[in-house]
Amino acid sequence: MPLDHDLYFISMAARLLDMHPQTLRKYERLGLVRPTRTVGSMRVYTDDELDRLRLIKYLVDEGGVNLAGVQRLLEIAEAVLRIRPLVKAGRPDARRRIAHEIERIGEMAGL
Repeated sequence: MPLDHDLYFISMAARLLDMHPQTLRKYERLGLVRPTRTVGSMRVYTDDELDRLRLIKYLVDEGGVNLAGVQRLLEIAEAVLRIRPLVKAGRPDARRRIAHEIERIGEMAGL
């Protein structure tokens, strides 16, 4: 991991997010976030992970989405992020890869 990013232990991350550390542990168990671990197995969160946690918190608190729904939405968002560069690249193999990602999105959405 590059050392030019801010890193936060679980207690500081929880304070910054106004969440309980146990909630962050739960989200990790569910696979919603994957904090890095120090040599002593302490969780370390990056700014990107804090942004992801803010999104999760917004979806749960403001959007009324349950955690299974949050997982689906995050998977769909990640698929869209994979598709964007393919669309811009316009390479011959891009059409097949885009079609595959769209199929995955459909499966995630239950279509």
